[in-house]
Amino acid sequence: MAARQRVADHLNAALCAALAADDRLYVLGQDITDPYGGAFKITRGLSTRFPRQVIGTPISEGGTVGLANGLALAGNRAIVEMMFADFVTLAFDQIVNFAAKSVSMYGRRAPMPILVRCPTGGHRGYGPTHSQSLQKHFLGVPDLDVYEISPFHDYGDLLDGALASGVPSVVFEDKVLYTGWRRPPGTADDLFSYHLIGSWPGTAVARIEEAPPDCVLITPGGVAERTLTAMRELFVRYEISCELYVPARLDPMDVEPILPAAARAGQVVVVEDGTSGGTWAADLAHRLHTALWGRLSRPVRVLCAADSVVPSAAHLEREVLVQAESISTAVLEGRS
Repeated sequence: MAARQRVADHLNAALCAALAADDRLYVLGQDITDPYGGAFKITRGLSTRFPRQVIGTPISEGGTVGLANGLALAGNRAIVEMMFADFVTLAFDQIVNFAAKSVSMYGRRAPMPILVRCPTGGHRGYGPTHSQSLQKHFLGVPDLDVYEISPFHDYGDLLDGALASGVPSVVFEDKVLYTGWRRPPGTADDLFSYHLIGSWPGTAVARIEEAPPDCVLITPGGVAERTLTAMRELFVRYEISCELYVPARLDPMDVEPILPAAARAGQVVVVEDGTSGGTWAADLAHRLHTALWGRLSRPVRVLCAADSVVPSAAHLEREVLVQAESISTAVLEGRS
């Protein structure tokens, strides 16, 4: 049986393995070199082992991603760490108008193997400019893939596949996952099992094997733990069985593997931690509603964070961000 591993340690090991496997790969970012090793210590030890490939950069997110773009065009590969996902807005032009466009604007397909890591989300008391979930701003951009880590997916596999695709990507990493545990293969917890479905990078499905689902829940990886907590309460207290789907790739996302279960359950709730308006959840709900027209017994429901900045005070932050209790309430209200 594999030893338990914290998500932060798993990410660190995956980056180490990727650097060891390819001397053309560079990791770039602010304060990522030792002894600091990054704001969340994901890069600790890497600059000591790979001093040429792990490079600390000035406080210029646009400049750092621009350097990554140049490395990619010159035949190298690059991983950029944003200290906080909020700061990726400063590199929006380099990601959307240069990296994504460079794949196809030179008259031939040009690989752009760059990956931008974004520690995202709240629940840490960091306040309005260090707690946002900005995934929606990168959706629907041609030749730009959007991923989110989860406790179920292998980060090394995600890194390898994303870089090998030749398409630039943004990877969101919910900060609350860093200190949590990866789920061992097949086991979400003592009540729920899980497995992966679909083509790479796959969608994790967590459920109680002997209980046909009454509701399908779909969330990005950062909300998965809270959703499992809600699923437990719904099953134990209300005898409502839920099935959870957690895709590693948010965009473009293949909805086909989810459709059979959603049609059987009749109730679908899509949950995310960002604010409403032009979101991943809203687009997914529209696609599911269109594909399952006439087969769902209830409208597809979307649950997002409140329309507010994220406060620093813990009790106020809880009121704004999605909680396990709000997921349970959304399912119950949808059944009334």
